[in-house]
Amino acid sequence: MAVSARSAASDSGLEPVTAPRSSYRWTVVALLFAATTINYMDRQVLGILAPTLQRELRWTETDYGAIVSWFSLAYGVGLLLMGRVLDRVGARLGFSFAIVLWSLAAMGHALARTVGGFSIARASLGLGEAGNFPGAIKVVAEWFPKKERALATGLFNAGSNVGAIIAPIAVPWIALTWGWRAAFIVTGAIGFLWLLFWVGIYRDPSVHPRVSSAELAYIRSDPPEATQAIPWASLLRHRQTWAFVVGKSLTDPVWLFYLFWLPKFLDANWGVRLSGLAAPLVAIYVLADVGSVGGGWFSSRLITNGWSVNRSRKTAMAIAAVLILPTLFAPMAKSLWVAVSIVSLAAAAHQWWSCNLFTTVSDMFPRRAVASVVGIGGFVGAMSAMGFQRLTGYILDATGSDYRVIFVICAVVYVGALVLFHVLVPRMEPARVDQSMRGSRSSRGGPLERR
Repeated sequence: MAVSARSAASDSGLEPVTAPRSSYRWTVVALLFAATTINYMDRQVLGILAPTLQRELRWTETDYGAIVSWFSLAYGVGLLLMGRVLDRVGARLGFSFAIVLWSLAAMGHALARTVGGFSIARASLGLGEAGNFPGAIKVVAEWFPKKERALATGLFNAGSNVGAIIAPIAVPWIALTWGWRAAFIVTGAIGFLWLLFWVGIYRDPSVHPRVSSAELAYIRSDPPEATQAIPWASLLRHRQTWAFVVGKSLTDPVWLFYLFWLPKFLDANWGVRLSGLAAPLVAIYVLADVGSVGGGWFSSRLITNGWSVNRSRKTAMAIAAVLILPTLFAPMAKSLWVAVSIVSLAAAAHQWWSCNLFTTVSDMFPRRAVASVVGIGGFVGAMSAMGFQRLTGYILDATGSDYRVIFVICAVVYVGALVLFHVLVPRMEPARVDQSMRGSRSSRGGPLERR
């Protein structure tokens, strides 16, 4: 078995390892893309069917808010737990466990009859779906050298918006043909089809029969990295961690509001029923995909042109925050497509914001801390989303499904998040996590890192 590292090649005077002709690693990315697509399809089925279910099962807005909030709670807890499970049992078994759990949970919605039953199904779905992104990132780290990891991650992450586009096309057709229970069963069953390919195809690259010695050498071409784990307590001492946490906690609830409430908003304000959801939702999520790619390209372009990382990221995030402000006018729009245009701009701006916010973690922390910081921020963001979902239900019940207050909140929180981010990190500099770890060994506490 041929294994090579770039540092060894440099020391010996050899040329660095170049990309081999064999490229089985991209087949693995295709599997991850498909899993992420399925993940977002299963996540969105309830939101698409919500107006139908609310009429048939006589849910109040508070009932619906409670149901979707259990997803956020379980998803947040799962983000903290699933990474450790995957590290312990490996990507092949851990990913298999996650998709079996979330696929069974997705299908289990069809058996629910009460608010409590849907809440249990939703929580189970959130716990299982939390394994997708930690698992996919782990697989990318095992199959790609550093210089290709960002591209591989971007490719599999594109499945999130693809899933959000496919769901409003497929789910209404299934529900109108065979009933709403069939929509949960059919979409949930797709995960088991993916599992057959995963178990049949996936192996560690070092033992995979389809990986050539040249490709394995390329995958292993980076210099060895420090592997010492960084305790959460050490990370929480840094203002950089709290800046990311604040950004996630204020803006994650907005994106989940779009995922779970947009069909209900369109139904309540313009009478858009199940058969008419596809066109507006597809338009919204296609533009969200454009915003995700555009936001990453824009800040990277500024850096290429000589801007500092601090100025580039914050400028990109400021543009997103300003573009989201018109969202408050969506409930007062004079026509359906004016409202769809406003929400489409907001969804694109959110993804523009989100890709830059995520990137600030790798800007400020070493690789071995990135996943932990993202996990902490994701957990807090999910807990915040849980509270906002329950608040949304209460407000809509109290106002007779008047969405104006909700959209005002969704419009202004990004400006507040950016201001707090800047206050916490006026200059985006690397966190001194090693110094913090040494300090935590000698004392039990300490102030946040000062600048």
